Amino acid sequence: MRNLPWKSVLAWLLAAFFVVGGIGNIFASETILADYARWGYPGWFHYVTGVLELTAAALIAWRPTRLWGAGLASLVMLGAAGTVLSHGEFSHAIAPLLVLAVALTTAFFAYRIGSPADLN
Repeated sequence: MRNLPWKSVLAWLLAAFFVVGGIGNIFASETILADYARWGYPGWFHYVTGVLELTAAALIAWRPTRLWGAGLASLVMLGAAGTVLSHGEFSHAIAPLLVLAVALTTAFFAYRIGSPADLN
């Protein structure tokens, strides 16, 4: 278990989450489009969200840009949590807040990597 690069596994799981989310937003279902409309976003905004999520995933996947990707992912999740909280959908804020915590953890580890032993 000590040889498992859990910091990298966490980052890759986060990147995978944002790939799935990005594709889900770019090729949005009618339900997702209705959510965006209910929240007051313009009809094209799901594309912006999807591109931001895919960009975050790509940046997280490549170790030299992981900090930037985790930062972008954190901003996207802050926006998602803020959106649902401002519309009184408190139970829908749980998932974005959990992913925000993972993104911030990933950012923390990406920031503090300094020695070769920490490159996992």
